[in-house]
Amino acid sequence: MGVTDSGLVDDEQMRDVTDPELRAEALNAAAGVVRRGGLVVLPTDTVYGIGVDAFFATGVAALLAAKGRGRTQPPPVLISDGRAVLGLARELSAGAQALTEAFWPGPLTLVVDAQPGLAWDLGDTGGTVALRVPDHEVARALLQRTGPMAVSSANLSGAPPATTAADARAQLGARVELYLDAGPTPGSAPSTIVDARTLQVLRRGVLDLAALREVADVTDLLDGPDGDVTDGDTDGPDGDATDGPEAGDGPSEEAG
Repeated sequence: MGVTDSGLVDDEQMRDVTDPELRAEALNAAAGVVRRGGLVVLPTDTVYGIGVDAFFATGVAALLAAKGRGRTQPPPVLISDGRAVLGLARELSAGAQALTEAFWPGPLTLVVDAQPGLAWDLGDTGGTVALRVPDHEVARALLQRTGPMAVSSANLSGAPPATTAADARAQLGARVELYLDAGPTPGSAPSTIVDARTLQVLRRGVLDLAALREVADVTDLLDGPDGDVTDGDTDGPDGDATDGPEAGDGPSEEAG
């Protein structure tokens, strides 16, 4: 174990990605873990996330077990850029497409009907998947190496979200093979979740209704003032909702 010039601990499990000279090696190591179905912790533009190859079913099961969650709370999927949505979503309306162009990368999670026949098992999704492009260069650099990843907040279910890699390791420990340490993340405010099929807000977050309506005809059926997080989990790297976008329908975990 050592301490890098940035002051962060660097060891075989905790890798410093703040130093450009160390980042590529650390990212390649993390990508190797993901490719064999292992769990990694990565920074996002909200909090730290725990992630795995979205197409590695046993890895997704291990992710849920590490957090103390079940199949009824499937994780969202992070992608490196908006082009990847075309291979994962059955279709995307003009309004939903406009939202991705305006707010990706960023704190917008879209719930879409998943392409039929995708070789993944994220849990009891009801045929949907929650997608987001994180606005964090380390997260996107990893996703460019791995492809889509199932990512949930890097904390035990019901515990505070992790805004540092050390916080995440204190909760998840050896359940995770490798931690990418980028220093503190911006905060714990979640992404806003929008149903891409109906353009309805399913969980309030960083993006308020006014911002969304500048781009598309989005409606908000939730109670409370615009912008408040009134439903779901606030600890997800992509704004996952712990009770699902709608009762009994779709992903029920964070999307960051």
